[in-house]
Amino acid sequence: MSASGEFRLSITQALADQLASGLADLSPDPLDPTHIANVAAKPGVYQLYENDVLVYVGKAEAAESLPKRLRQHHDKLSGRRNVGSMTFTCLYVHEDMHAVSPERLLIKKYGAAGFASWNYAGFGSKDPGKERDTTKIDDGHFDATHPINLDFVCAGIRARSYLLSDLLVTVKAALPFLFRYQKAPFHDDVIVAVPNDAPKADDLLAIMGACVAEADARWRIIALPGYVIMYPREAPSHALKTYPESAAVTPAAPPSAGDLFSEDDYTL
Repeated sequence: MSASGEFRLSITQALADQLASGLADLSPDPLDPTHIANVAAKPGVYQLYENDVLVYVGKAEAAESLPKRLRQHHDKLSGRRNVGSMTFTCLYVHEDMHAVSPERLLIKKYGAAGFASWNYAGFGSKDPGKERDTTKIDDGHFDATHPINLDFVCAGIRARSYLLSDLLVTVKAALPFLFRYQKAPFHDDVIVAVPNDAPKADDLLAIMGACVAEADARWRIIALPGYVIMYPREAPSHALKTYPESAAVTPAAPPSAGDLFSEDDYTL
């Protein structure tokens, strides 16, 4: 036996283990407004579970507290299909701890065990931007497994006539998924008649798409797996739906390599 040896202390591993232990001692609550309201407005880390399986780890800093982050997730998931029973746990963490990225320590720990799959599937990704609108996503991407729900009811929309420019702003605020569009002067001249209160997103987009295309045939509204856009362009082949439906499509670009996402910065 040697008279000398080597000792290595992994501070980050010890921190990850302690965080995981603290979270494991908690009982998940439903991810709904009532239970989110019981969370203190403090920074910390949190975990989301789908059907009791850990799928996502995130953090909230002082500027965006835990309740705000959790509400963002609740709202986003309310407009998605194929979502199971969602619950959460959270751990208040002193703001000084964020310098060591505690959520990334947990993602690494859980990812090695096959959990936190949404962190690797684009759940918390930002708006990918116009250059990604024509890129087909991987089958395992969050937007592919949980696409937007076009049957979502826009409860705040009332039956009346709107200027298209005004309705675009209203619809963007009402939808629980991203609606990105290009502004144009003629939008101030297009009148859109919404026939019913609280229309489904699909019906509302169809009415708007018909009106904008009638004013300029180059324009259309395109529902992609993760968000909706309105531009004077053809729809990519992977679009869920195009308004008007007779609009032409173009082949989608191949998917790019996926990234690790741990932050939730998306536009509603």
